[in-house]
Amino acid sequence: MDARNTDALGAALDGVAEELRGFAFEGAGMGCALLDLLTLSRGRRLRELLEGAGADYPHLIHVGAGWAFGKLRLRPWHALRAGDPLLHWLAWDGFGFHQGFFDSDRVVAGQRWERGLDARQRAVRDQGLGRCLWFHECAEPEALGLRVAEFPPWRRADLWSGIGLAAAYAGGADQDELRALAEAAEGHRAHLAQGAAFACAARLRAPTPLPEHCGSAALALTGVPPETAADWTDTALADLGPGPHTEQHYERWRAGIRRLWAAHHGCDSTGDPARQPAEGSWTTEAAEVAEAAPRSRRSR
Repeated sequence: MDARNTDALGAALDGVAEELRGFAFEGAGMGCALLDLLTLSRGRRLRELLEGAGADYPHLIHVGAGWAFGKLRLRPWHALRAGDPLLHWLAWDGFGFHQGFFDSDRVVAGQRWERGLDARQRAVRDQGLGRCLWFHECAEPEALGLRVAEFPPWRRADLWSGIGLAAAYAGGADQDELRALAEAAEGHRAHLAQGAAFACAARLRAPTPLPEHCGSAALALTGVPPETAADWTDTALADLGPGPHTEQHYERWRAGIRRLWAAHHGCDSTGDPARQPAEGSWTTEAAEVAEAAPRSRRSR
């Protein structure tokens, strides 16, 4: 899209259909981040977008920035100098989506990940890969369940988190399919719900009407209206205390949402009332197992 500055870009994006506008701002985030990285401008364009025309789409813009890193074969690390310090970690989500979407043979079929990532970076990266799977498997619950089952057990929870996010934000499934999706995520229902809650928060932050599919997905995947699911994200965020910004804070945020979902439904973090509370995804033990996995599963 031809635009001289981020204000002009925002004005142009206002013409995009309301339901799709968030995706447009995701693309804008990618474009601004690409230009910032290529011109060494220390995040100027991305900052202007986040503080101006895209102020109501911070989640999508940070995700889009992650696409830019993937496109340039870079990793987000600490190079994202603009935006919310906690939402910076969504760049890893966008990076994971990019890797799965553009290199599906290696990343989806081959289940490979990049070397040198710590457990929490892998977790957010796999959340993004889970979002990608929603599109890769054409939103079909059975296909998604089979695909996730191909991955090592310690990666599945984060994949389901991304699937829940995509199902609620992007749509593409009817009520019967959403119920089937929840059943397919057995053992990872809290992660599915956490992803859907993120989607509800992002949709409700935007100054556009909530799409019907988001409300339906919220009820099917979280068991509550979208407003309640979005409130869980705010409550869990407030519980982090002042100035959350680290990857540990981001993972605690996700875990807090899962706990609120579990408390609401009177079950543990798997969704099974008979089980003891499960550990979060990508635990230290899981990371150690992952590092011991065959080298063929890892790539640069």
